[in-house]
Amino acid sequence: MSASPGLGRGLDSFGFFALAFGSMIGVGWVTAMGGWLTQAGPAGAIVAFLAGGAIMLAIGLCYAEATPMLPVAGGEVAYAYGASGTRSAFVVGWFLAFGYISVSAFEAISIGRVLAYLLPGLDRWPLYSVAGAPVYLTHLLLAILCTVAVTAVNWIGVATAGAFQKWLTAAFIAAAVLFVGAGLSRGDFEHAHPFFAGNDARQVAGGILAVFVTVPFWFVGFDTIPQGAEEATESVPLRRLGTIIIVAILAATLFYVALIASVALSGPWQQLASSNLPTARAFELAFRSRIWTSLVLVAAIIGLLTSWNGFFLAASRVLFSLGRGRIIPTWFGATHEKHATPHHAVLFTGLVTLVAPLLGRNALLAFVDVGSFCIGIAFFGVAVSVARLRRSRPDLERPYRMPGGALVPAVAAAGALFILAVMIVPGSPAALRWPLEVAILGGFTLLGLVFWTGATALRGQVSDAERGRLILERYAIGAGDTEAGT
Repeated sequence: MSASPGLGRGLDSFGFFALAFGSMIGVGWVTAMGGWLTQAGPAGAIVAFLAGGAIMLAIGLCYAEATPMLPVAGGEVAYAYGASGTRSAFVVGWFLAFGYISVSAFEAISIGRVLAYLLPGLDRWPLYSVAGAPVYLTHLLLAILCTVAVTAVNWIGVATAGAFQKWLTAAFIAAAVLFVGAGLSRGDFEHAHPFFAGNDARQVAGGILAVFVTVPFWFVGFDTIPQGAEEATESVPLRRLGTIIIVAILAATLFYVALIASVALSGPWQQLASSNLPTARAFELAFRSRIWTSLVLVAAIIGLLTSWNGFFLAASRVLFSLGRGRIIPTWFGATHEKHATPHHAVLFTGLVTLVAPLLGRNALLAFVDVGSFCIGIAFFGVAVSVARLRRSRPDLERPYRMPGGALVPAVAAAGALFILAVMIVPGSPAALRWPLEVAILGGFTLLGLVFWTGATALRGQVSDAERGRLILERYAIGAGDTEAGT
């Protein structure tokens, strides 16, 4: 039997919360605020985030039970494999990995846009245009520099990445409390009129739906906890991992709702929505000072880095789990001799991320939509897996058992399926757009098929029992009974 590559341990309780909350917040609250307001209006956007938060809470409860039950790297891969076998593990893992990489790509494009608002001279030396948006050499160099830095942090080790995440998340929370609290206390309710975008009920509903289906992209991040569960320190009880997931979802919902409200109250939202970065512009109008604008942008950069680091770590762990289980080439499942990190998976994640800035800033929405679709597939898979594992693996210890029995996984699966459906139904206001979004999704799907096909012989060399041990480690007893084939 081959040895199962192990990972180092370096994440404590606050490290896990910082990983989850920092990943969930990111920079979208600055770069995407205009789209939320334009599509749904302030009240519509709040409704979309509250509804999305409720769905994410149901999905989060599934994760809260599964994570301490199977605390191994690439958690979703393990859940799907234990419940349904190799093919399901690959589908869930591959699309989840690309969902995470989509967030990493989003941050790589966003870093130049945010800093350009803070440093106007950054828009220099245009190289070419994509869909009318110039691609600047300075933006590309900045994206490359930051991607290399994030790659290096994750190459060195989880303790370094975790410490980086904790300090940045604490700084972000402090800054957010200041400017969101100030905006709510000093704002004018009249600025929020009209509350919804659209002239009739159909347009209002369509706008809310368009924002709602992107919620997986804005809320994804609590699921980075399963990716790092194998790297928890001895001081973290397994049950606490489930609690941290729920707390992170509630905290993110509160943040998004409070932020949308504070922006809408700070100035006429229809004017703000047309500005380059509405969130920054809102607080500039409210306080007549660039100091507050700078504070918002500094917080945005911090959020960008925490999200980038968190999803980068998560993507590499999912790919590592697929490689360690001999589902895709074993190259992905290797660990560094000195740092005990999945250095090949880290390198792959960095290289794919570097492609994104070449597509220009108009690709931001494309990565949001495609990422949401991929993450929705993974969320659906997790909900189904948790329900099946309750029936097929009652022997597994469940330190955190979600309330509601079979109802919660059913609600979570239905919510994820609804989001997926409205993104592929022709004519839907939330359908994936041709050609860029379809091309991005198709390209990564094709790459996955190449890896899957290329590893056919490899999968045939590993027995069900051996693969179960590689993926599930000591939790593999009884696994493989539901094996769906190689």
